[in-house]
Amino acid sequence: MQQIMQEVLPPPPTPTARPAEFTVNKKDLLKELSELQKVVERTSTVPIVANVLIQATGNVLALTATDLDLSLRTTCPARVKNEGVLTAPAHKLYEYVRLLADGEITIRMLDNYWLQIKSGRSHTKMVGMAPDSFPKLPLFPSDSAVKLDSHGMRSLIARTIFAVSTVDSRYVLNGALMVLNPEGVTMVATDGNRLAYAEWSKPQPIQPSKAVIGKKALLELGSLLNTNSVEQIQFAQNDSTLFFAVGNRLLTSRQITGTFPNYAAVMPTGNNDAVVLSRDELLIAIQRVSQFSDERWNSVRFRLEQNQFRVSSSSSDAGESEDVLRSNYTGDPKVIAFNAQYLLDFLKAVDSSNVRFEFKDGQLACEFKPEDSPTKECTYRCVVMPLRG
Repeated sequence: MQQIMQEVLPPPPTPTARPAEFTVNKKDLLKELSELQKVVERTSTVPIVANVLIQATGNVLALTATDLDLSLRTTCPARVKNEGVLTAPAHKLYEYVRLLADGEITIRMLDNYWLQIKSGRSHTKMVGMAPDSFPKLPLFPSDSAVKLDSHGMRSLIARTIFAVSTVDSRYVLNGALMVLNPEGVTMVATDGNRLAYAEWSKPQPIQPSKAVIGKKALLELGSLLNTNSVEQIQFAQNDSTLFFAVGNRLLTSRQITGTFPNYAAVMPTGNNDAVVLSRDELLIAIQRVSQFSDERWNSVRFRLEQNQFRVSSSSSDAGESEDVLRSNYTGDPKVIAFNAQYLLDFLKAVDSSNVRFEFKDGQLACEFKPEDSPTKECTYRCVVMPLRG
């Protein structure tokens, strides 16, 4: 733990009268700058947060970007001639470095916080800003950190992030609830019309805790997990901030405050009818049929009959379409309508060849779940409200 944090957060450089100067490999620098781009806002009322903070110490560059709610700190190797700190416009530096030829880049701080960048026959001067004005970010509370399974976190995010609300007025729903307990990790997201619930079962000696992780933080954490081969990540939190250490990168996010809804209370309990369908067949049927749904509700209808499962939609502007799927359904005929996108989001998130659809009627919440998922550690349920009328 201590070694990881020292790599992400090297000690402050020794004060010197000489300007910061270092040489770094283009590929190493570009790899980290490309990840930092996802954090930096292109427009901001605070000019300094459009910059990346670069700290040159020893044989390491520590790079930091923030939008004041989310921050990412990362490192890459370098040959440091003069230790120091500087800032550079994040997007412009990335685009410029991306267009340079492979090889070494030398960066030196000039007067008035300008930067001199040399690579081969390319010589550039870029306007920077005073590093002292860059926001001070919280330190990683290593004493309270816990280890989480990387594959488990990746799976939980992929199965829930689509259900996070995008309506600003429902602030606490703008993130997913993560619940840690000795039995494993649970993640829940809802936008009021659907709810995604995923549980990664892996016993671990940790104290129960919970936190709401914002959608932008979930997206960035998912990206870090997808581009890093570490088996475990480090997670910690204090009263205001969440911390995720993934390899040589540290993601911090402001906590979303408020009371997350009692998700257990909305889980369906009276859905006595069920049907098992091919995940691929249902996915492609909804994709085809939904092209003819009305633009306002994007609705598709499920018509269940003896051994038949019909997926259809229609609109006065586009026409009508229907697909018939093989089914083991033997109950009474029923018609249930859904927002097509809600179903597609679920189907794209599951990794099973078949899915189970449980329901009662066209008015009450229905449930979708994988029938034969190869990811045995993960329990997954998606609750969707039908469209009425």
